[in-house]
Amino acid sequence: MDRHELLRTTMRHEKQHLNYVLFLVAGSGLVTIARATTLSFLAIKLQQSFGLGPAMIGAVLGIGPLVGAVAAPFAGSLSDRVGRKTVLTLTLLSMALSLVGMGLAESVLAFCIAQIVAAVALAIYEPISRALMSDVCPEPLRLKYFSWRYTATNVGWAVGPLIGIAAGAASTTLFIVAGIVYAMFAFALQLLRAPVYLSGAFSKEPTSAPLLESLKAAIRDPRLAFFVGGGTLLIAVYGQWSATLAPYLTGHVAEGMEIYAYLVSINGAVVLIGNPFARRFIERAGALNGLVIGCVLFVFGEIGFLSAAGFWGLAAAMVVFTIGEILVVPCEYMLVDGISNDRNRGSYFGAHSFSTIGNFIGPTLGGAMLGAFGGPGMFLLFAGFAAVSAVLFALGTRMPPPKTAGSASLASSREAATATHLRGSILLGGKT
Repeated sequence: MDRHELLRTTMRHEKQHLNYVLFLVAGSGLVTIARATTLSFLAIKLQQSFGLGPAMIGAVLGIGPLVGAVAAPFAGSLSDRVGRKTVLTLTLLSMALSLVGMGLAESVLAFCIAQIVAAVALAIYEPISRALMSDVCPEPLRLKYFSWRYTATNVGWAVGPLIGIAAGAASTTLFIVAGIVYAMFAFALQLLRAPVYLSGAFSKEPTSAPLLESLKAAIRDPRLAFFVGGGTLLIAVYGQWSATLAPYLTGHVAEGMEIYAYLVSINGAVVLIGNPFARRFIERAGALNGLVIGCVLFVFGEIGFLSAAGFWGLAAAMVVFTIGEILVVPCEYMLVDGISNDRNRGSYFGAHSFSTIGNFIGPTLGGAMLGAFGGPGMFLLFAGFAAVSAVLFALGTRMPPPKTAGSASLASSREAATATHLRGSILLGGKT
């Protein structure tokens, strides 16, 4: 093959990768709109349609993520063996059926069963979709492409709640339409071929470790253990903030439902505006530094919610909270990606997704604190979670890689090449 032919082939392959990335980004944005028009109002629906209190709402909305936190690690390891597309397609179809089920449910029990299925599907979808993005993207461009995906999802969070309010919060029609959107994305994903950037496709690699062995190897990594602990607390803060903030606003603030919908849209809009700036900051400062700063902003945001006297105070607190979010989410992704390799990425992201147990801890403990001590107890709890999380991530980056052969040595060599980018030097005071 001559030089010109090689150049044309390379450009064609790069275009295929870019087109597939754009498909994943657009699909993520579309299904997020469907999710935001429906799941944003679950707490309000449980409160108004079924008469549940804050503590019970938190428990109901937390059960599904708890089950999902257990299932996601196994799904991540399974995706290393059978392929990301297969697992993602089944997950999206499950999500579609559960949305339709929630829309048609006429009892608390039926609604809760459908909601649990949806929560488990979401817990599986996030780590596997991130792993697929890493498979498709070359390493130097992963932060950029992940930032695109994150921006697209927050377009959904910016417009989805407004659509939901305009069409009638948690209406049956919205749930059915959202289910159709998820099903369409599942079929499109299955039809298109993923142009993976690996030397050997993960789903065809004959030397892949058995599912349980691969998962055990990820769990034994001490760095990942600290990341899971810190991620659990972070997700408790931001993962389901709507499940706790919505009951607080509707119960303690005049016109709380309308204010809540505006705050959700403010959250999405701030992400759209601030995400490019956040990405450039992370590239300069390093993933850990960006994450720690994000945790500090979470603390200020929670204190802002506590002290706000009206809409503008709540809006300002949401802006601060959201800036913390746009720093924390990509930084956490980069830290986990930095300690994994091509063969175990699904296992690492799957094991890290055990941190989604925070989606159970957040609404459950937050709802209990709201019911027992009001807003001060709940917001101060979340502020404490954010502070402790920053400490756990800082400790995790200082831990050595596991002393095992094979895949761990690959992860160790890969981390050595990217340690400066991931850790930064602003807050750590130099190399660790």
